[in-house]
Amino acid sequence: MGIRNKALAIDTPRGIQLSGVVVEPEGIPVGQACIAHCFACSKDFPATVRLARALALEGIIVLRFDFMGLGEAQGRFVDSSFETYCEDLGAALDAFDTYTGFPTDLLIGHSFGGAMALALAGNRDELRGVVTIAAPAEPGHVTRLFEARAHGIRETGSAEVDIGGRRITIGREFMDSVEDEHLDDALPALGRPLLVLHSPKDSVVGIDHARRIFERARHPKSFVALHRADHLLTRPEHTAYVARLIHAWADDLLRPHQ
Repeated sequence: MGIRNKALAIDTPRGIQLSGVVVEPEGIPVGQACIAHCFACSKDFPATVRLARALALEGIIVLRFDFMGLGEAQGRFVDSSFETYCEDLGAALDAFDTYTGFPTDLLIGHSFGGAMALALAGNRDELRGVVTIAAPAEPGHVTRLFEARAHGIRETGSAEVDIGGRRITIGREFMDSVEDEHLDDALPALGRPLLVLHSPKDSVVGIDHARRIFERARHPKSFVALHRADHLLTRPEHTAYVARLIHAWADDLLRPHQ
């Protein structure tokens, strides 16, 4: 089955334009999904690209996009906060639904994007299911990636940090917003099926986070261990496996574009 990529401009309420790519399957889509990428990554991060393509090969039309200040999106990442992340994700879903003329069925979040998906999904009536991949149980967990620079960020207002070889500037507002945010209310109120995917060998976000997410969420909920995968799904066969899992799990949640 062939696939094609189409650019999608995403306008946020703040006047910042984000950059998206709609990955379209050949033929009539069997459903629609949006991917929220990992922290400090982009829509073009290898795992995000492979996952979107693998889902499209399963017949699902997919949006991958850049959050503010990342990839090809406008704005500065230093101005990001938990609130701007939520706003960006909501704007992406709105633009995607307008582009296709159909509602998005699945919100898929990888790592920090998984925490964002859990925080936002309960407020989006059109969503039929949520999938987290290697997600933290609390958004504030992400600050551990740059905890050595935390004091400097608080003292000066911002600091440049290295996240997996990617240099970004973190602002005090981002740190404060994610540390103050919890999923204690969002998880019980999710109101739709949840699939938690996590590797027992994840050295960035430990498997205990998956347990905490699963315990706080209400049924229907499912957990699948990604036995050999790493946090960033660096091996192509693992993203293909994840796509097959998602499609099988979401079979009765997907709304074909007919």
